[in-house]
Amino acid sequence: MNRDKHISSAFDRDLETIQAMVVKMGGMVEAAITDGSTALETRDEDLADEVRRRDAAIDALEAQINEDAARLIALRAPTATDLRMVLAVIKISASLERVGDYAKNMAKRTEVLSQMPVIEGAGMALRRMSQAVNKMLQDSLDSYIRRDADLAQDVRQRDLEVDQMYNALFREFLTHMMEDPRNITACMHLHFIAKNVERMGDHATSIAEQVVYLVTGELPDEARPKSNSVPMISSMGEV
Repeated sequence: MNRDKHISSAFDRDLETIQAMVVKMGGMVEAAITDGSTALETRDEDLADEVRRRDAAIDALEAQINEDAARLIALRAPTATDLRMVLAVIKISASLERVGDYAKNMAKRTEVLSQMPVIEGAGMALRRMSQAVNKMLQDSLDSYIRRDADLAQDVRQRDLEVDQMYNALFREFLTHMMEDPRNITACMHLHFIAKNVERMGDHATSIAEQVVYLVTGELPDEARPKSNSVPMISSMGEV
């Protein structure tokens, strides 16, 4: 019995260490979203470069989390419930890494867009959309730390608002392109960024769904609320 308690406490300590890394990673990703959207709106190429450089640290942290989680499974042989917690950590860190990549993509486009005509209101609108996604991400991580399924469900519902913001931006970019063909290239880059931000919201929602699963043992029954998405106007890949 004492041996079982020792194994259990050792597992808890190891898991707490990994969870602390997830929280740190979340903070780094939140900063990347904030700085990436600010750099875009203000055309701050130095800040954009900093966002791009910091992405390597986010990737390294995810790799460390995966390595430590794999070691934890191998050494501690967790029970079904404990294993669910470890797997949730792995999935959450993967979602955070993807959000970090999308923030990096936003920063990559800043240098290009700074050489193009300003699309009135686009930078501010994208920053507002990024702020909404960042709040979703913060709350999804808070729900994970607190094991708060209700807050996680609230994050899921807010994904619809992000979709609606994206659709509104898409229509705005179309208008700018029809009014002046010289706006087409800039609007295509801006649309790429808007789509990336919308995908950030999807990953924040995925984290929230992991929390629901972690707390209840089941993924949410109802389909994730989604707005009818408009088609992509560009097939430009990530650079």
